Amino acid sequence: MTVVGIPALDPDHRLVDLTAALRERDPDLRLVVVDDGSAVAAAPVFASLDAAGVTVLSHPRNLGKGAALRTLFAHAQAAHPGDAVVTADADGQHAPEDIVRVARAAERADDALVLGVRAFSGPSAPPEVPWRSRLGNAVAARLFALATGARVSDTQTGLRGLPAGALPWAAALPGDRFEYEAIMLLRARRAGLQLTELPIRTVYLDENRGSHFRPVRDSVRVVAPLAAFVASSLLAAALDALLLWLLVATTGWLQLAIIGARLVSAAVNFAVNRLWVFGTDRERAPLGTELTRYAALAAAVLAANVALMTGLDALGVGLVAAKAITEASLWAAGFAAQRLWVFARRPGERRSTAERIPREPTVLA
Repeated sequence: MTVVGIPALDPDHRLVDLTAALRERDPDLRLVVVDDGSAVAAAPVFASLDAAGVTVLSHPRNLGKGAALRTLFAHAQAAHPGDAVVTADADGQHAPEDIVRVARAAERADDALVLGVRAFSGPSAPPEVPWRSRLGNAVAARLFALATGARVSDTQTGLRGLPAGALPWAAALPGDRFEYEAIMLLRARRAGLQLTELPIRTVYLDENRGSHFRPVRDSVRVVAPLAAFVASSLLAAALDALLLWLLVATTGWLQLAIIGARLVSAAVNFAVNRLWVFGTDRERAPLGTELTRYAALAAAVLAANVALMTGLDALGVGLVAAKAITEASLWAAGFAAQRLWVFARRPGERRSTAERIPREPTVLA
């Protein structure tokens, strides 16, 4: 069995039509709508849903999509234990047949987050896709790939299927609004969930005016979690550059300045990456193991850094330009090595999904 949950804010008749179509295609689906503090004008819609046998959960005020999804996951665990959950949007963007397809896929995948992905470019993309959606998804997809090493073609999709074992983990994720879904994607693989894509129709009604997504404010919320994965490297680079300038100014010895600045910035980078960037919800390897790996990587990067800086200095390249060229050349390789080797998942960490995610959810409603 599968729960289909739909967070809704001031919905119209399309939500009633959607639930009726879902019930027609699969009478066994458990339909749940979360009223996220809608205005009084939407009361007839929720009354119609209730009369049709749809479970309606209500927030007394608007708390945001993330909060609504946590309410949904908490309800599913309590009322329908063992059922997978599919989340869908209330504005008509998801075709009923696609929701049912994602539900079937979620029932079969106990260790995967199933994503119903839309086409934003190429021959399969409809011409009515708004330019802001094309641009926003392209930027988000590239940032996600940079941050995680995984490619997801539609990072902003609201059509997702979660196995029952992942619900406590999902209910404990932070974020009250649209950033919640970005955080879910970013942390899924570290929680042991694979990301499975299922192509769906790309539907935009009236240029997506029914969406409550606020382009500027909510784009910042969505991109902010992605930026957390690169913020540590930028902090270390800034600290390294500052210390390099200070040491060169006080000692006049370039090689000594490079080594001293790199040692301090590397220590800061290691601590932040271990505790924050790569360590939030993974089972850490022993400190000594990760420190040894990081030291080996830092030594290799340091050697390359000294060689490149010295060579560029000999060629007459200015200090600032040489530093920028060197850091740009070494950053991507260093980041990938940390993610795949230094702070990699422990060999014995791949247990069942239910064992790798928190048992006790924190529900914010």
